[in-house]
Amino acid sequence: MGTNAELSTVLTGLSDVREWQEDFYRNLHRNPELSHQEHDTAEAIVKRLGNTSFDVHDGVGGTGVVGVLRNGEGPTVLLRADMDALPVREATDLPYASTESVIGDGGEVPVMHACGHDVHVACLLGAAQLLSDGVSDWSGTVVLVFQPAEETGDGARTMLDDRLAELVGDVDVAFAQHVLPAPAGHVGTKVGPVLSAADSMRITVYGRGGHGSMPHATIDPVVLAAMIVIRLQTVVSREIPPAEPAVLTVGRLTAGSKSNIIPDEAVIELNVRTYSSAVRDTVLDAIKRIVVAECQASGCPKDPDFELFDRFPATVNDADVTSKVTKAFDAYFGDSARPLPLQTASEDFSDIPNALGVPYTYWGIGGIDPDVYRAAEETGRVSDDIPVNHSATFAPVVQPTLDTGTQALVVAALAWL
Repeated sequence: MGTNAELSTVLTGLSDVREWQEDFYRNLHRNPELSHQEHDTAEAIVKRLGNTSFDVHDGVGGTGVVGVLRNGEGPTVLLRADMDALPVREATDLPYASTESVIGDGGEVPVMHACGHDVHVACLLGAAQLLSDGVSDWSGTVVLVFQPAEETGDGARTMLDDRLAELVGDVDVAFAQHVLPAPAGHVGTKVGPVLSAADSMRITVYGRGGHGSMPHATIDPVVLAAMIVIRLQTVVSREIPPAEPAVLTVGRLTAGSKSNIIPDEAVIELNVRTYSSAVRDTVLDAIKRIVVAECQASGCPKDPDFELFDRFPATVNDADVTSKVTKAFDAYFGDSARPLPLQTASEDFSDIPNALGVPYTYWGIGGIDPDVYRAAEETGRVSDDIPVNHSATFAPVVQPTLDTGTQALVVAALAWL
């Protein structure tokens, strides 16, 4: 385990890192790429890692990049950053705002780093530079994983399916972080569940269509779908214990083509967030039970169809690993190290350590100007004035966000190395 003196020595190069890191971040923000399309991003990462001692492997899982630095005997620490952007039109007015768009099957799609993955990439590259330059002050192996397609929930699995385990070898612990709508300079940790599992479901229910003036000759799937949506509101409130967090949201309901035509089918799309496998199973089973029962009650001519998609695992931080990282953060960041509240967001980082069979922890860093955040707190307008991830106006301040994220990765790694 690194001492405070060794940590301080490794971090002395932070000012040199800033000289290129801030420009790298701005350029990455200006040039975002969607999931599985991160070719230029990966190329920039590989080029930057060329200034370090890491052995670099690109094209892992399509656009993923892996760096490995073996520095004598000791533990192997895996550090991961996601790198894809979102189909969002940026509205930040930043001088380095994205104006990018891509042409897809549905026409032009805007692209923006609305979730902060550009922060994650820049911070991991900064930590890589510091660890590479400071090899005389630590011992062990550092593995860097720059992962594509977190937003679609399959980037981690595509890397695992394409030699990731072979490249990284035996790993002792894995870390990841996320920039959040909290004061920049703050870092937060939490033992146990920290991010929810997510499951999206597409349900198709079948009726018998006909003229809107003759509903008695039809089985109306619109009414059926409406009854299902209402009944689904009872799943969390009546079937899940109050102490167990869960969210069930119906985000889309489509049916019909004209006001006087009763259609043959309706499609419901919903999203479920849970933190334990037991609650997850209970909610998903309840949804199917309710839909089937309502279809039977309506006399549907055909059983409903269920399709699960965009599935994310729960992120459950290992208690021992998280406690050790929290202790290291408390010692380094002082009062800026805080407990991290339970998050209802989801992501696929945990697929990697779960597949490798290693414990992990996932923490948050703030990205909002501290003065702006404080003013919003004082007026009770945090939810009104502070943009959240995936917002068109989400724009982490460059500093101290990058410094904090870079320092956090190094501090956590050296707690083992």
